[in-house]
Amino acid sequence: MRVITIDCNYLWPKFASAYLLIEGKQAAFIDNNTSRAVPLLLEALRSEGLAPSDVKYVIVTHAHLDHAGGSGLLIDACPEAMFIAHPKAVKHIVDPSRLIESARKVYGADEFVRLYGTLIPVAAQRAKPVLNSESVYLGSAELSFFHTPGHASHHVCIYCPDIAAIFTGDSFGLCYPDLQRHGMFIFPSTSPVDFDPLEARKSIKLIFNSGAKIAYLAHYGELSALQNAAAQLNLHLDFSEQLVKDAIGFGVKSEGLENFCETKLRKYFKAFTANHSLGFGKEDWDLLDLDIRLNAQGIAHFARKTV
Repeated sequence: MRVITIDCNYLWPKFASAYLLIEGKQAAFIDNNTSRAVPLLLEALRSEGLAPSDVKYVIVTHAHLDHAGGSGLLIDACPEAMFIAHPKAVKHIVDPSRLIESARKVYGADEFVRLYGTLIPVAAQRAKPVLNSESVYLGSAELSFFHTPGHASHHVCIYCPDIAAIFTGDSFGLCYPDLQRHGMFIFPSTSPVDFDPLEARKSIKLIFNSGAKIAYLAHYGELSALQNAAAQLNLHLDFSEQLVKDAIGFGVKSEGLENFCETKLRKYFKAFTANHSLGFGKEDWDLLDLDIRLNAQGIAHFARKTV
């Protein structure tokens, strides 16, 4: 089986990827970003000499819009494809009204359209929810699905034993290529609303012990140093768990809770990158700004749920 990494050009280059899997004359997409990325996915398919009718599966790791926002449009373009996701994710992709409402509240109507375009529902008869440890086949290649909560309660990873690779969505952290100049920098996505540090650790362990030699991250690309990555992710989760305790001590009803968490998180990452001589400059911190803000919000949200 061949794997093609597709840069979805979401926000900026090498920030969000989708994957095209090819086995013989059959193809599958894993994650699809937004409706604006769908032409890029179809062009990648055509460049491999395949047609939309050759796509057997459209798979998403979870229903967050930077992973699944283009699902309806992509399914409509691929007439033979079945949509596959966690049962909870299928529910929201078949009826995306709640996703749309939540995103519009966060971003505003105009910014929502700019980022995500139009969300088209996937027809229920073309959607397959997958159970934990369930498998499907792309040609002769097995695709095994594992439920991996921690970042999102409706998250799955897809393991391909034929190539010893696992597609991890956001369950095995974020590792932007532009930040790897002087050593590995990978960190967990603790964004709202489903962040759970215990479940995140379990998912990291499952991925590491899956038998995979390569992880394909949604943010971003191929990763082979799985042992080092798992160790660093767990180290950062240590801090996240301590920050949850600090947030509870600060006061979960305080209006300044997110700012408190964000300040602590920025200080922690600056100390970590300095101690490991990663040489981060202004452009690097600009790249991380959105994730730090979202991660702080997720930690604050989890602290509120805890008490």
